[in-house]
Amino acid sequence: MTDRTTYVTLTGVRRRGWTDSMVRDLLGVPDVQGRDPRRWSLAPVRLYLLARVETVERTAEFTTAAVLSKARSAAAGVYAERRRAAVLTAIRAEPIEVPRLPGPELERRAVRHRHLLGARGPGGGAGGAGTTPGGAPEGALARWQVNYLRHALSRYESLLDGLYGESGRREAERLLRRRLYEAIAAAYPALAEECRRRIVVER
Repeated sequence: MTDRTTYVTLTGVRRRGWTDSMVRDLLGVPDVQGRDPRRWSLAPVRLYLLARVETVERTAEFTTAAVLSKARSAAAGVYAERRRAAVLTAIRAEPIEVPRLPGPELERRAVRHRHLLGARGPGGGAGGAGTTPGGAPEGALARWQVNYLRHALSRYESLLDGLYGESGRREAERLLRRRLYEAIAAAYPALAEECRRRIVVER
């Protein structure tokens, strides 16, 4: 068994400030590669001789590569922040155009959309206790209508394109959802309560 005290894993090398490209270019093939007999794992063991790692870390090539890596990382961070700010600005400025439909037509489309999604409403009869005149449970029709209108506004999701950072994308998604619900509530005051509920729940 290899004496691991003289070797460092790929994870250990990364902790010392190496990137994968630096490992590939400056260290090359691992000094030890194979399976760890002490535990089952699909991933091969890759070990680098610590003395060799330390020797490379003292070279001008390593210093240059480390500086370039930090510069690229900083530039990527600046770009991501600029992109996040631009997307948030675009979401705030974008006019949200909600389809304006007569009440019965919106109800019909909402129910059809509900059925197309494969959901079954619990109430089939008309006029029963706890149901609307159309047979839907109390409050369900408003939910279905908001669902349909959100689907009709799905084109605005393209405003999120290019946002990959988890925290930045979550912030933009929350803002976009809020703007869409506010636009729906303004276009259909009867759905305002359901829209306000969703703004709170879907934070």
